[in-house]
Amino acid sequence: MQAHEGSAAITEFQKILSHRGLVQNFVTLSLAHLGLARAYALDAGKDPAVRDKARAAYQDFFALWKDADADLSVLKEAKAEYAKLQ
Repeated sequence: MQAHEGSAAITEFQKILSHRGLVQNFVTLSLAHLGLARAYALDAGKDPAVRDKARAAYQDFFALWKDADADLSVLKEAKAEYAKLQ
């Protein structure tokens, strides 16, 4: 995902998350939170409020994956990305 695509990606991931049928699909729901976090992170330098939204989306992802194996690459990558926002 390119930096200039951040805003478009935010819109698309928000559409996914607003679809009520996804609540039953854990993988899609959790990865949509991660995708939204990453999209916000692309635009985080432009506005501090966007950085807060990125952090919140990462936290939503982490809450869903709280019981997952900490050695999973997707979780390690997300934690490293989140740390860069601090």
